[in-house]
Amino acid sequence: MNRSVLVSGGGVAGLALAHRLAARGDVVTVVEHASAPRVGGYKVDVRGAALQVLDRMGLLVEARGLRTEVRAGTVVDARGRRAASMDGDTFGGRVHDDVELLRGDLHRLLREGAADAERVYGDSIRSLVDTGDGVEVELASGRTGRYDVVVGADGLRSRTRDLVLGPDERHVVDLGYYVAVATVPNRLGLDREEVTYVGPGRTALVYATAREEGARAMFLWSSAPLGHRDLGREERERLLADAYAGEGWEVPGLLADVPASPDLLFDSLSQVRAERWSAGRTVLLGDAAYCASAASGQGTSLALVGAYVLAAALDAHDEPAAAFADYERRMRPFVAANQALGPANVKRMVVGTRGQVRASLAMLRVMDRLPGKDRMMAAMTAPIHRAANGIELPPLVS
Repeated sequence: MNRSVLVSGGGVAGLALAHRLAARGDVVTVVEHASAPRVGGYKVDVRGAALQVLDRMGLLVEARGLRTEVRAGTVVDARGRRAASMDGDTFGGRVHDDVELLRGDLHRLLREGAADAERVYGDSIRSLVDTGDGVEVELASGRTGRYDVVVGADGLRSRTRDLVLGPDERHVVDLGYYVAVATVPNRLGLDREEVTYVGPGRTALVYATAREEGARAMFLWSSAPLGHRDLGREERERLLADAYAGEGWEVPGLLADVPASPDLLFDSLSQVRAERWSAGRTVLLGDAAYCASAASGQGTSLALVGAYVLAAALDAHDEPAAAFADYERRMRPFVAANQALGPANVKRMVVGTRGQVRASLAMLRVMDRLPGKDRMMAAMTAPIHRAANGIELPPLVS
């Protein structure tokens, strides 16, 4: 049976699901709050079972051709002195066939693969009414429609989740950190490199890839809630500058470049831990259902795997309730394993006190001189790869 499906959210999860459902003949509409398709964006990793998903979708070869080619990573102290260096894959916790590419490049691949799906930009869901045999939807623009299934793939701050499961406070868990990412000039002259600065309670890094001019700066710091959701861009820039006031290395220059950035991401580092992922004929997908946070390194892979598993479940079951139960049963253990990576990883990424920073940098300097440092780093990232491979994918959908 071919269904009419509304997907709220044109990110990785929503586009991947549209790709699979359109391939089986469903009538798919993707509605995205942003006014245009996303281009560029920060770099993301695809690992483990998600690589199988891209392969089964016929996109893996193209994805490999879009790799960032980041070839080296370095950790520095406040004076810019090198504590450790390693190859780009080791630095990024990648092994075997893992693929690092720009989020915008992955979006484009998925959009092209889902060319038969209608895409609506600059709009979002205003209201949902589940009638039992369908869902009546009104968009913010006033457009209305009736769909067999509605999918909320609209991110950590999901409007769809609010409508069907209740407000954020019930489902979003703050990990006690904030993250900001901005496009900045490549003042360090980096060539497919990444440099990370570690300070007390805050980390800053900058990288340049083979796919973009300029560079990206990322800031990750511990903080009590900042009430950022009610603030405009200038206020968020101020919060970021206040958080890094007095820091060394190139941090002052990076902060000075942020106001000119065309794209500032600023949000709390949070996870979504919802007791259920569906209500009636509406189901949640990706970050809207089970955000693992950027610290997990698995958000993109979870989105791809979740979209594939949900599409397979919809293909296997006529009734949405049965499909959603199958999807959740398969995904729950996988999600739990990957969400567990977030809190553990962020404690290594953001070091608490000045004394702990000195100890951490000293340890890295010792490791940097050891002949087996790459193997030691690989052992430290082994939990990521166990979690990334912790699901058996259902058969390929039609």
